[in-house]
Amino acid sequence: MRFPPRSGALILTLLILPMLDGGMKARADEKKPEAVAVTKESSKSENREPFEAHVRPLLTKYCVGCHGSNKPKAGLNLEKLTDSAVALKSHKTWNKVRESLEGSLMPPDGKPHPSQDEIAALISWLERTEEKLDCTKAVDPGRVTVRRLNRSEYRNTIRDLTGVDFHADEDFPSDDVGYGFDNIGDVLTLPPLLLEKYLAAAGTIAEQAIRQEMKEAAPPKILVRKPKGPEEFQECARVVLERFSKRAYRRPVSGGEVARLLKLFNLALENGDGFERGIRLAVEATLVAPHFLFRVELFNSGRRVLKKGENSPQALPIGSYELASRLSYFLWSSMPDDELFQLAEEESLCCPDVLDLQIRRMLKNPKSRSFVENFAGQWLQLRNLKIVHPDRDRFPSFDDPLRNAMIRETELFFGSILDEDRSLVDFLDADYTFLNERLARHYGVSGVRGDEFRRVIVSPDQRGGLLTQASILTVTSNPTRTSPVKRGKWILEQILGTPPPPPPPDVPELDTDQKAALSGTVRQRLEQHRTNPSCASCHSRMDPLGFGLENYDPIGAWRDKDGAFAIDSSGTLPSGQSFQGAKGLKAVLRSKKTEFTRCLTEKLLIYAIGRGLEDSDHCFVDQIVKTLESENDRFSRLILEIVLSDPFQKRRG
Repeated sequence: MRFPPRSGALILTLLILPMLDGGMKARADEKKPEAVAVTKESSKSENREPFEAHVRPLLTKYCVGCHGSNKPKAGLNLEKLTDSAVALKSHKTWNKVRESLEGSLMPPDGKPHPSQDEIAALISWLERTEEKLDCTKAVDPGRVTVRRLNRSEYRNTIRDLTGVDFHADEDFPSDDVGYGFDNIGDVLTLPPLLLEKYLAAAGTIAEQAIRQEMKEAAPPKILVRKPKGPEEFQECARVVLERFSKRAYRRPVSGGEVARLLKLFNLALENGDGFERGIRLAVEATLVAPHFLFRVELFNSGRRVLKKGENSPQALPIGSYELASRLSYFLWSSMPDDELFQLAEEESLCCPDVLDLQIRRMLKNPKSRSFVENFAGQWLQLRNLKIVHPDRDRFPSFDDPLRNAMIRETELFFGSILDEDRSLVDFLDADYTFLNERLARHYGVSGVRGDEFRRVIVSPDQRGGLLTQASILTVTSNPTRTSPVKRGKWILEQILGTPPPPPPPDVPELDTDQKAALSGTVRQRLEQHRTNPSCASCHSRMDPLGFGLENYDPIGAWRDKDGAFAIDSSGTLPSGQSFQGAKGLKAVLRSKKTEFTRCLTEKLLIYAIGRGLEDSDHCFVDQIVKTLESENDRFSRLILEIVLSDPFQKRRG
């Protein structure tokens, strides 16, 4: 008797679902360490009197009017800080207060401002009382999350494991996003619909993979040993399934795991199927196993022996196979290749020199294109360009070829900084970009012919760096007009790492059709809009940055006028620093190189470890940024330092 179509799904469900509980419990008992190394500048008792006598009156006088218990602006309630005991526990609140004071962001214009002596007294109190991590001592490397393969990782892993190009983005529901990325373990759940999709996909992939290997002459990925007769079925099946499951689970497999797959193989034989059909059923089971679908990091999988100085119970090195997987999914969004597996088996992957060589090798591999598409596509929000729709009546030249050219320009530009190991500052300003004829015509650049992209030197007055690329300018615009607010917010979030709070719920958006109330250029209408005190504080940070890009229309083409009005692309920051146009804006951002480097480091670390950053992670970020300054901010050094960092290399004990 042969299995009827899709009957294998029921068998697999019964066999695999009990494994989910055990497999996923690998991290359930992981607890946050009771303490991390901290130091206090002074004791609570020493600061009780200064807070209640000097600090709280300042908050009441200048801050509580907007940031009180009744509808606190930006969700910041300072009125709740009734005494020193409460105040000393509110570290995140004080970080916001300090940032606003030092950046001259608060109080907003039109409100009473504290004197310089009052500001100095408040900051001095903050410095004395702030609890800080002592980064010179053992620091918590952070928690490890069980991470389901997202759609991109699933597709790439299936390709490298079986040779089948399965379009997961067409068959699977979209992945949730956390901290700006779709590879965050906490949000990659397994809903019932997706489990059904996995079961169906496993059957399709297994069937196609076995069929391909029976027909093609290429080296097999699954059937590495074929029997000459029935007497060799068991030994050949054991060799095939042990190798396949080891690669699928990305670690050594136990005899029991292989035995379970052989049981499925023999079940197929008992029902009259042949060798290939039995292997196919076992492969199908492997592709829905938790240790394939999830990146589960077990304690007993090739753990390295602690080295001298690594004796903290809060920081243990991860296993060599887990390190290989972290590295491959970071740079390839796929499973390790044979060379990484070999280094993991030899326990040599943990050596910094070996890691440096592997990173350089991996970035030269075409599979690193996934790093460009997945990291850059989400950091720069290029993926959103696929769903924006500029008004066709106002911008008839915008079509899919232009949309695709915009995305490709930014991907090639990102890739050039990566491949050529250029300075990270080149993201902010560079003298070149990549154009084909379609995009060159859009930019007004002559001498570029054909669909092929090529490197082109550009004028620094109009182009150069990410901010002047049409992809960024279009994705931060509205369908009918530019949006200095969106463009400024994008710079704060993606370049400087200082996102503004959400807008107040009771303030309407700028309406371009309300010409009776708001008239003139977009800039003039925004300045009228900002007369609302509820809007002014945040817009004073965002709008000037966006105004610097007003010479670019909603699809990134250069313009000198907004309708009948001349463009004013000047900007003045809350600090009083002024600039003119995109060229001046780029100079301002270059002067904030450290802030940009920190922002990019934080985002790349989040992407690499698949979780949001915790307080202790900022010790590692600080060290990476400091190292980059001495290494000319090279991209390769940033990647290496992240791979060598404790959050990437270690886990809580």
